[in-house]
Amino acid sequence: LFPQASTMFAQCTQKGASSLLLLTLLCCILPPPAQGSKSSEDIRCKCICPPYRNISGHIYNKNVSQKDCNCLHVVEPMPVPGNDVEAYCLLCECKYEERSTTTIKVIIIIYLSVVGALLLYMAFLVLVDPLIRKPDAYTQPLHNEEENEDTRSLAAAPTPSGARANTVLERVEGAQQRWKRQVQEQRKTVFDRHKMLS
Repeated sequence: LFPQASTMFAQCTQKGASSLLLLTLLCCILPPPAQGSKSSEDIRCKCICPPYRNISGHIYNKNVSQKDCNCLHVVEPMPVPGNDVEAYCLLCECKYEERSTTTIKVIIIIYLSVVGALLLYMAFLVLVDPLIRKPDAYTQPLHNEEENEDTRSLAAAPTPSGARANTVLERVEGAQQRWKRQVQEQRKTVFDRHKMLS
């Protein structure tokens, strides 16, 4: 039952991911609806005006076309009287900026679809995979016996006295083996004394 459920879940996940990818590719390939000009959110003119006489510096933004990107069209209200407008505008630096909100939306959709696919995969691994891979009741005791034999052989193996431990891990393993040997020796002496007393 569980393998069938996992294969069905995997197929649904693949279908969902493929349809999401197809939708994203269509958004990238198909042009946006026809527009006479760019939307006002995608274009702007930015004018940076430094301090002039008793007027502090200011930054002006306005959604205008590239040909109208100058101080006279962007700076509103004009902070100087009519005879100082030309001198003030010569100090201002205006830059035309544009962006593509469609490209930004497509990138966000791709990013969210990748994150969603990873979250689905993580949910699959957390929820379904443990149900599929249940530990076998017959092989578990064998693994435990093998682990016990490995620890016994490590404890019984003598450590070379002349060799120096080069890494921290080797030092820790050496200390662990020494501790295991000491514990075994203490057990032997305690049991021997107990036998002698009884």
